[in-house]
Amino acid sequence: MADLEIDNISLNFGGLKVLQNVSLQVDTGELFALIGPNGAGKTSVFNCISGIYRPSEGQIRFETLSLLGLSPHEIASRGIVRTFQHGELFGEMSVIDNLLAGRHSKIRTRLPGEVLFLPSVRREEIKHRETVESIIEFVELERFRHTPVGSLPFGIQKITGFARALAAEPKLLLLDEPSAGLNRDEREDLARFILRIKHELGIPMIWIEHDMQMVGDLADRLQVLDYGKTIATGAPEEVLSNQQVINAYLGVEG
Repeated sequence: MADLEIDNISLNFGGLKVLQNVSLQVDTGELFALIGPNGAGKTSVFNCISGIYRPSEGQIRFETLSLLGLSPHEIASRGIVRTFQHGELFGEMSVIDNLLAGRHSKIRTRLPGEVLFLPSVRREEIKHRETVESIIEFVELERFRHTPVGSLPFGIQKITGFARALAAEPKLLLLDEPSAGLNRDEREDLARFILRIKHELGIPMIWIEHDMQMVGDLADRLQVLDYGKTIATGAPEEVLSNQQVINAYLGVEG
């Protein structure tokens, strides 16, 4: 059974057709890449899944339950967590505090107890800090744990955003161009972390990406959008050799 099912969603802004009858499904533990040229509708699919946009037609189900009509925070509470092209981090806060912020929905304390710093609050904080420390170790950010994020290099900020998404304990991870702006070494690190999530944590991922080498090497399946329509779906070697994909995405005439 698929973890996420999207059935024939369409999205219109006035007379502009952003998505036209897009369907996809993502299975447990699968790394599913969504690719296509700029403006193809990839981020709009994420916005529909996240509840930022509501499709004009179609259905979106996660773990068999419909997501339509739910607010973004309700969808996030079901375990759908998203990264952004730009980190959207708190620059004045440390790496640890940014990751703790990513766990806000998991914290079970109340304001009076927090003000008095009761033993139950201390126990809760210790538990969440231990979880955050394990994620910092997972993405190899130990030496930056107490550094304000705004003073870190761009690549480290991107990894911090990636780590904050993991701190939310996702059941489905939406990765929106996580490699954008990274150098070669940083991309190799990112690829390792993505594979560790897949093989060690078993979290299904939908991955918007423009690095075709990374996509071809890592993804289980690809889906290509062009002008809001699906033009190909399948294994990487099959899709990347599809002439329609080459024409639309790579700009090469067959």
